[in-house]
Amino acid sequence: MGKLASFLMVSVDGYFEGSKPWALEWHNVDEEFNEFAIAQLEASDALIFGRVTYQGMAGYWPSREAVEGDPEVASRMNQAPKIVVSRSLDKPDPAWANARLLKANVMEELRRLKQTADRDLLVLGSSNLTASLMDAGVLDELRLIVNPVALGAGHPVLEGARNVPLKLLSARPFRSGNVLLTYAPRTGIEPKS
Repeated sequence: MGKLASFLMVSVDGYFEGSKPWALEWHNVDEEFNEFAIAQLEASDALIFGRVTYQGMAGYWPSREAVEGDPEVASRMNQAPKIVVSRSLDKPDPAWANARLLKANVMEELRRLKQTADRDLLVLGSSNLTASLMDAGVLDELRLIVNPVALGAGHPVLEGARNVPLKLLSARPFRSGNVLLTYAPRTGIEPKS
C-alpha cells in the first residue's frame, strides 16, 4: 500500500505563489533540490494535480525550455502517470502524456488508489487540493520546503484548510537555506473548529 503525500514550496511568510499566478521566480532551486525532486519522483507511482497546477505544469514540462534546462526532472515529469482532479476540465492536455482526469468521487478514488499503489501517490503544488485532502483525512504526509524569502503578498499556502493538527516527522536543511519540513496529520485528535 502506498501513501498519499503532498509537496509544496512556500515562502517564510506562508505563501506558495506570489501575487500573480505562476509568479514562482522566488523558488530556491539548485542541484541539491533537483536531487531531492528526482528522488521524490522516483518514489512515486503517480503524480496528482489540481486543475490550475496541472495546466501550468502541462504548459511547462513538455516545453523545449524545460527539456533542455532541466532534462532529468523534465523526463521524469513527462513520463510519470498523472491524475488531474477537476470538475471543470473536459480532458487532459494531449501534449502532456500519461494523464487522466478524476472528476467524481475524488476522495473515495484516491483512497482506493492508495490501497493498490506500490509506492507513493504524490500531489505536486496544488495547495487548494492539498487543503481538501487534509480536511477529508485522505492525506498521509505533507512535505513543505520553506524557501528563505519573504514575499510580502501572494496566495497563502493551504488557504481554507480547517484546523488539522500535524505531527512533525522530520526537518532537513538544504545548503541553499531551504528547509524541508515533513508532517503527518495527527490521528485520534479532533481538530478545533
